[in-house]
Amino acid sequence: MSEQYLMLKWGTLKGWNLTGNEAAIAAAQRYNGAGLTSMSAMAQHDNAEQKQAICDMIDAIDGPITNDWSGESMTKDEAKAYVMGYDR
Repeated sequence: MSEQYLMLKWGTLKGWNLTGNEAAIAAAQRYNGAGLTSMSAMAQHDNAEQKQAICDMIDAIDGPITNDWSGESMTKDEAKAYVMGYDR
């Protein structure tokens, strides 16, 4: 089984592997159904429901969460603060 992970950039999802994690997959489905999505993290403008779905994925994930800008690992609390506080 592949390792689960989330990669964040521009305050949104850049990459992920949620294999085998039903709660994270359900949150990802809510994210996709909550508003428009872009193939580009830079062009993505998440609404409040999408941001909450990302936070639910963060809570559910059993692997690393990485900031794609710095390559640094983030704690769940740091990742949620990054997503919820990111403003363009």
